[in-house]
Amino acid sequence: MHVSVLLDEVLAYLMPADKSVARVIDGTLGAGGHAAALLERGAGEVLGIDADPVAIQRAGEVLRPFGNRAHIAHDSYLQMAEHAAALGWSGVDAILLDLGVSSMQFDTPERGFSFRFDAPLDMRFDPAGGGTTAADLVNTLDEREIADLFYKYGEDPDGRRHARAIVQARPLHTTGELARVLEKASPRRYDEKIHPATRAFQALRIAVNDELGAVERVLPAAIDLLNPGGRFAVISFHSLEDRIVKDAFKLAATECICPPQFPVCICDHHASVRLLHKKPIIANEAEIDANPRSRSAKLRVIEKL
Repeated sequence: MHVSVLLDEVLAYLMPADKSVARVIDGTLGAGGHAAALLERGAGEVLGIDADPVAIQRAGEVLRPFGNRAHIAHDSYLQMAEHAAALGWSGVDAILLDLGVSSMQFDTPERGFSFRFDAPLDMRFDPAGGGTTAADLVNTLDEREIADLFYKYGEDPDGRRHARAIVQARPLHTTGELARVLEKASPRRYDEKIHPATRAFQALRIAVNDELGAVERVLPAAIDLLNPGGRFAVISFHSLEDRIVKDAFKLAATECICPPQFPVCICDHHASVRLLHKKPIIANEAEIDANPRSRSAKLRVIEKL
């Protein structure tokens, strides 16, 4: 069962009692939990977007009771401005992004996101949309490229060793085959918390879906779409995503970006948002006990000036 992470905190920031919230975009709709809660709390309309066709189907069932207050689009969140414009929305009052892969995707064996099941090495958020699969990467990249990918996107301490083992063992076609190669190649004991395939699978998934590049591109676009006083909340699940969000929000909230030794400002950069909190919001112990996935979640929120 999919559980919406940091739901109370998202509602508190995006639906404050002193604000009227008419139009909301949930750019990572998933199973529709956050979107349904926003509508129940009083959001006028919600546009939910997701690249995953299974998520679109499930969210449609969850949001059906809300009638024409809920709008659903099967697409990347990078296209949120176009879908908003199609509804006649020139701006919105709140935007939510819940980044990464959902438990629903992890628990669907044929998607190839998890090594808990033996399935084709796919990992695409939208399997029908074409594009590179995880199998394409592990079977065509050279050893150095695989090692660099594991280091950059997975921070895999055994990345070079893992890359060498993959090249020697390929072709690899299933998650089980890949997991066994990684496990055999790793010097670490596997009764530890993190399985040796975890970081490599994360790196492949991020690369297949260009997740970090998409986050970098969507943040300024989403800020532009906000109405004055509108709020933007982002939930991330690993340090690479969170660092991108943190830096982008800090830049957007900075009035001048000239080097400190400059006597006067010449950058013409002005703050467009304000940070609503200094440190990321994390789940409390009760939520972590109920939903272990929330342990790594970090929420950051800004408000448009």
